[in-house]
Amino acid sequence: MRASSSSQPELTSKRKPHVIITIGMAGAGKSTFVQRINSYLHSQNPPQPPYILNLDPAVTHVPFEANIDIRDTVNYKEVMKQYNLGPNGGILTALNLFTTKIDQVMDLVEKRAETVDHIILDTPGQIEIFTWSASGAIITDAVASSFPTVVAYIIDTPRTTAPATFMSNMLYACSVMYKTKLPFILVFNKTDAQPHDFALEWMQDFESFQVALASHSGSRDSEGEPTYMNSLMNSMSLVLDEFYKHLKAVGVSSTTGAGIKEFFDAVEESRETYRTEYLPELERARAAREKSLQEVKQDSINRLMKDLAVDRAANPKAAAEDRWASDEEDVDDDDELEVNLIDRSEEPYPGQYIDVTRMRRQSENINWPNPG
Repeated sequence: MRASSSSQPELTSKRKPHVIITIGMAGAGKSTFVQRINSYLHSQNPPQPPYILNLDPAVTHVPFEANIDIRDTVNYKEVMKQYNLGPNGGILTALNLFTTKIDQVMDLVEKRAETVDHIILDTPGQIEIFTWSASGAIITDAVASSFPTVVAYIIDTPRTTAPATFMSNMLYACSVMYKTKLPFILVFNKTDAQPHDFALEWMQDFESFQVALASHSGSRDSEGEPTYMNSLMNSMSLVLDEFYKHLKAVGVSSTTGAGIKEFFDAVEESRETYRTEYLPELERARAAREKSLQEVKQDSINRLMKDLAVDRAANPKAAAEDRWASDEEDVDDDDELEVNLIDRSEEPYPGQYIDVTRMRRQSENINWPNPG
């Protein structure tokens, strides 16, 4: 019994920390949500402080203390000024510049991997800057290839009560999930202002969404026929029905802390999904890339050897003279070489750089070297 209890801490200490990437529309409450889960982890017994990365270069204040802050590396306003960019272009360029140091970032994160259980990434408010940029893909792939990773898609619940807004959020969440191919959690934030029960009902019951869509103003034209947008959302809801079946959804309040425990339960469940689905796909992608590189390399060698064979057949005399010298000839040549080592530390020599100002401070007698 003692042996099993003593081995348990050793097993838990070797488990890799879980990475949580928070993504969402501007104003959805990502930074406030990060602060709430940060506070929740600190309040555990014993405390489990996470390792936090702030990737928003334009934010003026964050309600948490980030371990790595992009603002310490890149000055967002200077980037806008030097490259003559607008706000979004400045954020994208700052993120690109930060990504050039991703190897150093990963070294710092991996050094702390033994002491933390969670690594949290707070992304820029402009969702497309992170999700659809090369830098966002590089950062996501870097952390996901090293640690179990889950994407937390933050939704502003009070602004999702309209069927059209709800559908647009679900479509964007679907596109992000299929792009990253990572375990995905829908986080309905601000449930203290608006409960998320209606959203869960729409996701689980197709007919209830149809009823809400039909009762919404503007769903029919002047002749009483369904509008184009109404028909489109009806079709989209049928398409997303399969998407909802494989999706975890939780409701949280970043203000009161309600639902945070359920969120971490969903994060823990996603670890198994990461192991069984993402990792095998990652290994297949690596194997395919390695195979492709080997095929390209082998094809280049084959073409080179073919060209050499054609050239030798066309000019056999030149091919006979085209050979490497023997080892004995190389040794004889090396013996005949004379290498004279010159110590340039004391006496000046032709072409040497001279700091004239320093020489004047040391001595007025300047011994100019003879260029010849």
